[in-house]
Amino acid sequence: MPGAGASVAPRRVVVLGIGNTLLADEGVGVHAALALQQDWRLPDGVEVIDGGTAGMELLGPLAGADLLLVLDAVKSGRPPATMVMLEGDEVPAFFRAKLSQHQVSICDVLAGLEFEGAAPRELLLIGVEPASMALSLSMTPAVAARVPQMVDAAVRALAARGVVLAPRPAPLAA
Repeated sequence: MPGAGASVAPRRVVVLGIGNTLLADEGVGVHAALALQQDWRLPDGVEVIDGGTAGMELLGPLAGADLLLVLDAVKSGRPPATMVMLEGDEVPAFFRAKLSQHQVSICDVLAGLEFEGAAPRELLLIGVEPASMALSLSMTPAVAARVPQMVDAAVRALAARGVVLAPRPAPLAA
């Protein structure tokens, strides 16, 4: 416990949206991360990263995070558009199954961070079961409708951990 006058290091929080926006619902995590960044003011120490289909190049940006919140499409065997929330050790185990053959999974990145001694202290996943992985720039309506719910779930999960975001004011109509 720090003594009087001692400063406490700020908490480093990373919200990571991952997925391929060229494959319909596979890009839902990226869309959710961008919506979070657009609609909410982020306090100091909170960073939103559009991880897209990045792989090991995420090692540096994720290293040493106190909290890593991943937003992604997840194949869980549940009905399409079902939201999935996991935390801790459930997350790397869940990502052992890759969505596509070319993908370096988040599990590989987390294993690399663990090897480097820079793994996130806390790990959360908010995901949605995809309805389509077809070549398309548009998500299916059912999965697109989950984006605001993913953002709300992320805001609530962060608030439960003491990270409070403030909504951005709505733009004025022209």
